[in-house]
Amino acid sequence: MKADRYSKVVGLLKVLLPLMALALLSTLFLLSRVIDPHTVIPFADKEIQDRLRDQQVTGPIYYAVTADGDEISFAAEKVTTPDGETGGNEAEDVKVTMKLGSGSDIVLNAKRGHFNIAADSTSLQGEVVINTSTGYRIESDLLVTQMSVLDVESPGPVAATGPVGTVDAGAMTLKAGKPSHLVFTNGVKLIYSPEQDKE
Repeated sequence: MKADRYSKVVGLLKVLLPLMALALLSTLFLLSRVIDPHTVIPFADKEIQDRLRDQQVTGPIYYAVTADGDEISFAAEKVTTPDGETGGNEAEDVKVTMKLGSGSDIVLNAKRGHFNIAADSTSLQGEVVINTSTGYRIESDLLVTQMSVLDVESPGPVAATGPVGTVDAGAMTLKAGKPSHLVFTNGVKLIYSPEQDKE
């Protein structure tokens, strides 16, 4: 008797469950929002014209590994190719991350950048800031760097703070080596004020 009742219940569920699933699916289709194919794309006219005029990539990332094992990545909020220019790209909100083979990390941030992969060169401008894992923060108006090797240069004045104090200099270079080295030149002014021992 119980077996017959069990069989009837199973048979009934085999019919009811697919019907309920079908009812739920049909409800989803009935309640779904109708999409108007003629709806305007949410871009301003000026933005559309800019995109049509300039080739544009949003959120690009470029990676390179140097012969010394240093990892370099270039990322930007937006990269455009100006009309009539070949090989060059303008970037906004640039972030360059360098993971050195020695274990140190260097991060460069800038408002603007100009990339030329064919020429293996990049120039960063606009509130350029360098932060290193060794505790240095360096500010500059312009940085010129290669994309395939660790070779960073600030041809103009820089202001730096770090574990030894503050440094003002007319120029700065960061070169590959074992270890990599940071060199300040052209009228270097150092105010020596090492951090006090926390103990």
